[in-house]
Amino acid sequence: MRRLPYTTGLLAMCACLALGSAVARSAPRAVKASYVASMNGMTVGAITEAFEAEGRAYRIVSETKPMGLAAFVQRQPLRYTSRGHITTAGLRPAYFEGRRAPADPPQVSAEFDWVNGHIQLKNHDRVESVPLIAGTQDRLSIMYQYMFVRLDKLRQVDFAMTNGRKLDHYRYRITPDVEIDTPLGRLITLHLVKQRDPGDTHAEVWLSPQHQNLAVKMLIIERDGRRYEQVVQSLELRD
Repeated sequence: MRRLPYTTGLLAMCACLALGSAVARSAPRAVKASYVASMNGMTVGAITEAFEAEGRAYRIVSETKPMGLAAFVQRQPLRYTSRGHITTAGLRPAYFEGRRAPADPPQVSAEFDWVNGHIQLKNHDRVESVPLIAGTQDRLSIMYQYMFVRLDKLRQVDFAMTNGRKLDHYRYRITPDVEIDTPLGRLITLHLVKQRDPGDTHAEVWLSPQHQNLAVKMLIIERDGRRYEQVVQSLELRD
């Protein structure tokens, strides 16, 4: 299957936290965020995201509009959706999908069966059922799961996350109080760095405690040296 574009790689680095050592906290009921994505310093996409919570249910929509040369290759926006429930441990996904346009069938999807302990992954016509690990997130919900989790006392997190094609496990090291410049100003962040095997992709993410641990910058360096970055442009939080 042809890979979905840069946003899959950029955000897949933020997998599921092993929540046993973290403490749940209150989070905003709505978030609107925008990012700019680049490849090797060239702008390739504009990303808009919306998180909404109603009662104990949540829904997240992320849409990427190709820009620059990328718009000549792919004119249709890429749209991801995650929905599920809010628990005392944070987000509990029920369904995740990625598609090109609202009228198109999903290219990838994941259905979470928490009762029976398995997750059904669908990659075009290929369907696979795998065991569902406690705390698993999808590649979109994990970006908002951090809002519910205290990370300030942690120095490492372990990952279980699905992108609809597979279920992967990761480990990230956390460094607190890392200052970076962003369009929102200079921020003190939590810096997460992927602990990787030789030949694996390099991944980093910067979370802003000032903004409920939402991501303000992400970096992926592929094995062939391609460098993908995603940088926040705006964040709106509502209780």
